[in-house]
Amino acid sequence: MALKPVVLALSRSGEPVAHRIAAALDLAVHGREGRVDQADAFFANALDHARDLFAAGVPIIGVCASGILIRAVAPLLADKRTEPPVLSVSDDGSVVVPLLGGHRGANRLAAQVSDALGAVAAVTTAGDVALGIALDEPPAGWRLVNRDDAKGAMAALLGGGGATVTGDAPWLAALPKGGALRISATTARQDDLGENQLQFAPQQIMLGVGCARDCDPAELAALVQSVLDEAGLASEAIHSVNTITLKADEPAIISLADKLGVPLRLFDAETLEAETPRLATPSDVVFAEVGTHGVSEAAALAQGGSEAELLVAKQKTKNATCALARVPAPLTDLKGRARGRLSVVGIGPGQAAWRTPEVSKLVSEAEELVGYGLYIDLLGPLAVGKDRSDFPLGGEEDRCRYALEQAGKGKNVALVCSGDAGIYAMGALVFELLDRGPDQMGVSDAARRVEVICSPGVSALQGAAARAGAPLGHDFCAISLSDLLTPREDIIKRLHAAAQGDFVIAFYNPVSMRRRTLLAEARDILLKHRPADTPVMLASSLGRPEEHIRYRRLADLQVDEVDMLTVVLIGSSNSRLAQLGEGPRMYTPRGYARKIDGDLAG
Repeated sequence: MALKPVVLALSRSGEPVAHRIAAALDLAVHGREGRVDQADAFFANALDHARDLFAAGVPIIGVCASGILIRAVAPLLADKRTEPPVLSVSDDGSVVVPLLGGHRGANRLAAQVSDALGAVAAVTTAGDVALGIALDEPPAGWRLVNRDDAKGAMAALLGGGGATVTGDAPWLAALPKGGALRISATTARQDDLGENQLQFAPQQIMLGVGCARDCDPAELAALVQSVLDEAGLASEAIHSVNTITLKADEPAIISLADKLGVPLRLFDAETLEAETPRLATPSDVVFAEVGTHGVSEAAALAQGGSEAELLVAKQKTKNATCALARVPAPLTDLKGRARGRLSVVGIGPGQAAWRTPEVSKLVSEAEELVGYGLYIDLLGPLAVGKDRSDFPLGGEEDRCRYALEQAGKGKNVALVCSGDAGIYAMGALVFELLDRGPDQMGVSDAARRVEVICSPGVSALQGAAARAGAPLGHDFCAISLSDLLTPREDIIKRLHAAAQGDFVIAFYNPVSMRRRTLLAEARDILLKHRPADTPVMLASSLGRPEEHIRYRRLADLQVDEVDMLTVVLIGSSNSRLAQLGEGPRMYTPRGYARKIDGDLAG
């Protein structure tokens, strides 16, 4: 989904301009703490916050000096084809400068901002300056078929050449006439394209598809390609792939939409059945199976609306069907609903610097955030403006079920966990619910068809280890000391096994208000297998302002100085606590000293 820009206000002098932009474009204002009076969200460090937004793919409109934004995002610059727009606006609102992403929306955004402020848009991309358009960024509803040739064609125009335009494309009317460049605006397939022949395809074609369960993706793709070839159509003219909701999780259909680079849209049986009077091949057999007299034809027509006409009636192979509908003008909106996506994300121990760019991007794209309230709060400005559903500790199954069901409605949902979502968090429960049968309190059929994405996060044991030095330098394990979900006897068995194996151990959920005994038992079990002076690290509230790190001898470990926000790292018999210049550092040798001794002896 396209992410809405964020307006950054860094000073009181620029604050009024920031709010004028936000009001005109319906955007949120993020303000610098202590320097801005009013904002939808506040941040402490401008460079860190701008970098976090940029990494998440969020367009930035900064009311500040250009240099601030340049310094913030410079370390992340890699691919101009994927980076979000970045604009700077002077504090007085007189100048708007698109810094990055000129051909990915920044120039259009600069024009909108300058119109709202009565400002000058300092556009520097050559095509926009000289010609008023950029050939590699057509307006909504159009796709450039041979994108790789646009650079050469643009260079020819900037060198004084002209173009001959055929087809109905008013937005190309401003190009200089004549010259060697030919530009066609058509849905028809053309094979003679190159730097001297560009094609822009208006997205007037709706593709409807259906298939048997687990149809080979190659079979459906081949059918669609043959239909396009016979109709003489460019695939870039396809606006969307459309089908019935029952096929939301069909691999062949998902793969087809990905291959074509267009949205997949879903329609329920009732909506498709309403299209029956317009179908060329209504089927009672299909109605008996899925509740509508047609899928592929009906889905294509439903997307196109009342002006759509069936262009190619249902074509089929053994396991797949497809049909094409056409509308008289390019489509820029979408009917139906999306498949629905649940992103199961780990945000790390808490600070934004330990949150991966992928997680930030998934959170930014989400329409709704679901999770324990504290974890959502830790997202800070990234959570502003989104629907959020907070669940208490202990409501884990309700939390996961709700997130899945919301995604089943076609929404983009992020299930927010601390640390890594797959380590003592919600990832496993999500898949357990999906795996349960209907009679085992699983989830609805719609929820079972959503896309589930799992994105890694920095786990508490990794954060603690980094603060300590390198205590996980050799074999290690993690054990939860909570007996709410794991039988106590199983925990004791694992403690004995880890102690005998001489693993470095990370204890999760070491104590709670009611659970006070297992940590002491674990200490006593370990003392039977490793020295009393084995180093222990206690790391509380990692990555947050109240972070507290301390070291103890194993024999001196006391339950009362540990809480649920503490990760306990117990060294192996080989772990060391070294007093170095920057303070105590804990590490576990891998065995290189023995290797070196062996090499020398050899």
